[in-house]
Amino acid sequence: MTAQVPPAESDLPGKPTAASRTTLSHIMTVSDTNLLGTVHGGVIMKLVDDAAGAVAGRHSGGPAVTASMDEMVFLVPVRVGDLVHVRAQVNWTGRSSMEVGVRVMAERWNESSPATQVGSAYLVFAAVDADGRPRAVPPVIPESERDKRRHQEAQIRRTHRLARRRAIKELRAKRVAEGIDDHR
Repeated sequence: MTAQVPPAESDLPGKPTAASRTTLSHIMTVSDTNLLGTVHGGVIMKLVDDAAGAVAGRHSGGPAVTASMDEMVFLVPVRVGDLVHVRAQVNWTGRSSMEVGVRVMAERWNESSPATQVGSAYLVFAAVDADGRPRAVPPVIPESERDKRRHQEAQIRRTHRLARRRAIKELRAKRVAEGIDDHR
């Protein structure tokens, strides 16, 4: 059964970028560490997904699920005792999907030095109804020049994501047509 996707043009009023922007903060403890003694990347990824999910839900006005994590970059290790701030905002919206950009910052919990960027990520969320079917999302309205740049970059990432999926699908179909069935 194919899911019904909302029409291309949303009747919903647009929302400015700032309407759903949020920051999630968490102090890293020993229970968050990996075998090297730094904070496990999976802990940071969960915080990223939590913050992005909150933003997607706020923007769409209801449930939204993670469809993909387009990119996660770790720039600097996070240490025990770091206060991590995960800042997220909607960069782009489609019919039922949203790209959420996330910046991860860290600072020592007991120092007054400025926070350092330790990572970034882009996630795609799909807004869903109570039955798990796609539902329309309001368009995002970029406010600042930075928001406009992020919106344009998100469109480029979307184009690349769709082209990559199409190329992989075509390659697999070609291999099946050649009698090669190796994707079990």
